[in-house]
Amino acid sequence: MTNGAQALMRTLVDAGVEVCFSNPGTSEMHFVAALDDEPEMRAVLALFEGVATGAADGYARMADKPAATLLHLGCGLGNGLANLHNARKGKVPVVNIVGDHATYHVKYDAQLQSDIETVARNVSPGFVRTARSTETLCKDAAKAIGAARSVPGQVATLILPADVSWGEGGQPALPLTPPAPPTADDSTVAAIADAIGSGKKTALLLGGRALREPALLAAARLAAHKGVRLLAETFPTRMERGAGLPKVERLAYLAELATVQLTDVDHLILVDAKAPVSFFAYPGKPSYLVPDHCTVHTLAAPDQDVTGSLNKLNTVMGANEAEPTLQGARRPVRPRGKLTAEKVCKAVGHLLPDNAIIVDESITSGLMLSVMTEGAPRHDLLTLTGGAIGQGLPNAIGAAVACPDRPVLALVGDGSSMYTIQSLWTMAREQLDVTTIIFNNASYSVLNIELERVGADKAGTKARNQLDLRGPVLNFAVMAQGMGVHGVRVDTAEDMNKALEYALRMPGPHLIEVMIPESLSGVKRRVLPWMLRALPGLPLSVTRALKKKLAP
Repeated sequence: MTNGAQALMRTLVDAGVEVCFSNPGTSEMHFVAALDDEPEMRAVLALFEGVATGAADGYARMADKPAATLLHLGCGLGNGLANLHNARKGKVPVVNIVGDHATYHVKYDAQLQSDIETVARNVSPGFVRTARSTETLCKDAAKAIGAARSVPGQVATLILPADVSWGEGGQPALPLTPPAPPTADDSTVAAIADAIGSGKKTALLLGGRALREPALLAAARLAAHKGVRLLAETFPTRMERGAGLPKVERLAYLAELATVQLTDVDHLILVDAKAPVSFFAYPGKPSYLVPDHCTVHTLAAPDQDVTGSLNKLNTVMGANEAEPTLQGARRPVRPRGKLTAEKVCKAVGHLLPDNAIIVDESITSGLMLSVMTEGAPRHDLLTLTGGAIGQGLPNAIGAAVACPDRPVLALVGDGSSMYTIQSLWTMAREQLDVTTIIFNNASYSVLNIELERVGADKAGTKARNQLDLRGPVLNFAVMAQGMGVHGVRVDTAEDMNKALEYALRMPGPHLIEVMIPESLSGVKRRVLPWMLRALPGLPLSVTRALKKKLAP
């Protein structure tokens, strides 16, 4: 007779969930055993729950369907929360299977007993359920998968008590079909068409699925026909870019620079995006970045058909036959000399292979990445959607599992990489084609910048030491080798080029540790807060030139 875990496994596979990123414990052993009964389910072991959850996020971004995670009780789920937060903010479909104590064991308040549902609601506000019986388990699972796959995607959490898992009489459930998302209604389209036709400066702010090729081309037709600017959210879930696709300007991370980009926009049209706000609050500075004179319109909310809504607007505007402006093929020259963050980005742009996937968690070191890769061969870009660092390496695992025929490059800061450095072991175990580039500037560089931006400029030695990663300087090449990944450390552009060429030529995982100075340090860092404060009083042409130089 089939037990609950075996029936659950069949339910997952029948619904298209074919990968499970796991970090199991005792309560999940029947689910682990059931993996051998289901050849269509791939199981990928992670040595930390944050790796499992981040990998499920990266997988879903590239596969356009959820993976499962297998986590141990509330503590295991808690360890994975940061990357589930990033998945929630990115509207990424993930199905968490969280083991729990047997239902009759809960009353004893054993050492690992906790309120799992409360923990889960932080990242699964739309679907959290504890399976109460073996007989109803698979119906609960089908609903969890359906919730994850709905538009927009979401993190769904199913809590699996041990006795429900081992109980006999489990019956697989048929998958549920999520409803098709609606397009924008006629009145909304007409109002936005009027705004565009007014002749005032208008911009589309694209996010989510609006940054995929079909929607990008539709938006670019409108831009070519009516002169509308195309902007992208700061941290896109997945952005298709490169030669042959429309060029879209991303909003800057620094609120002052994003304000420069928006200052003359009269109508801002949201397409699967929210009105921009600053990442944090700052003394004396606005949090809401839309200018007072600007009217915000929503063409397509996240739960609507983005491409269909853009096509509907184009029909009304007569833009369907317009020729979109596409990014031409262009690469930066091969970098030379002492290595800097900019030269690392230049090497990536110079050597990026066709159809690559870039996972960007490079923080300040990646300021020049977008401009260096905009004319490179077509590629996908995954970014830090929720701001919780430690996403880059696990995302790369998931992307490589989802797309085994595509090269994956993960660009990660030194501090953030340590949150989920265990990812390297999983890359080696699964022999994933991932090239990791770790920017080692021995600093939480972005926090040094933020220290001054928030007005805490009187910080002394003790405070500065909290943001400094020297003493000892981390050695990522050695760590990589200890986890089975080919690792090298480089400090010249010539060695960087050589290492990247080798990594892209040879299959399997590689790590390149780049020893660089901070991108914004010394005089640059001291001048930056002053410059940002001065922006409102400068001519727009000057502020845009400064923005382009600092964060192109």
